[in-house]
Amino acid sequence: MTTMNRQARLAARPTGMPKHSDWKFVDEPVPELKDGELLVKVTHISLDPAMRGWMNEGKSYIRPVAIDEVMRAGGAGRVAASKNPAFKEGEEVAGNFGVQQYAVSDGKGVRKVDTKFAPLERYLGALGMPGMTAYFGLLDIGKPKAGETVVVSGAAGAVGAVVGQIAKIKGCRVVGIAGGADKCAYLKELGFDAAIDYKAGDLKAALKAECPDGIHVYFDNVGGEILDAALARIALRARIIICGAISQYNNTTPVKGPSNYLSLLVNRASMTGMVVFDHAERYGEAAKEMAGWIAAGKLHAREDVVKGSIDTFPETLLRLFKGENFGKLVLAI
Repeated sequence: MTTMNRQARLAARPTGMPKHSDWKFVDEPVPELKDGELLVKVTHISLDPAMRGWMNEGKSYIRPVAIDEVMRAGGAGRVAASKNPAFKEGEEVAGNFGVQQYAVSDGKGVRKVDTKFAPLERYLGALGMPGMTAYFGLLDIGKPKAGETVVVSGAAGAVGAVVGQIAKIKGCRVVGIAGGADKCAYLKELGFDAAIDYKAGDLKAALKAECPDGIHVYFDNVGGEILDAALARIALRARIIICGAISQYNNTTPVKGPSNYLSLLVNRASMTGMVVFDHAERYGEAAKEMAGWIAAGKLHAREDVVKGSIDTFPETLLRLFKGENFGKLVLAI
């Protein structure tokens, strides 16, 4: 009996917020494996804000998903069959598998994971791309020093929550910006020194109150007005990491840039963009250290696992842009 593979393929480039019809759903037979290939039964799909950018035409740090191509996504699952000597049937793995039930791979970029140590979904979060992003963005670009004030936006998300905890491990004062009282309470549970609800009032005044000596490191995941407010509060020789701009991804008008950029000049500060793929050769180093922090109880991870199917992918993805997820958003199929 032929095994069929359900896939979500990009059908159109979205205008504004993506909608269900921007993808089409198809079934095709799982192909016969060639020598060197393995077949992965995908059980968990990583949902990330970057996926919205991958749907757009135009130059970026990675080529856009082509029309009629399986939607790009990280994933995790179990090896269903293998003609690759490095992988055995039954092993659990993570990699770039796309939004589909089965993925054929030549093994490049696929890593074995240990679910005795952590649940499978954690390898898509704190021990996956979001964790790598937080680790290298903060430590390699932000270079935080003990006693400095680190501010992170989107702080209750998959990247932001890890950034804040690593900054605490490094001896910093950490201020998180998030939307809503529940998310701010979660940040305090994680050990953040302060949590600012950007929906609750005057963000600039709150940053002034919580960062009396200014912001030494600002890790930005949202862009827009929150980035502007942070720039107005930076300290001398501050470091700003531009990781994402989720507030701008679904704009139908041009992206709003920072009007307070001259603060970089006044404070002799730096603003640097970061893409996690640039650090791929060092993922193992970061994963080992973060696994140690998790084992020691210094780093806590939270996954927002939504049970569904390939067909519920579009609606689940939108939870990111509506601010409905706590921690790493994962679709379990």
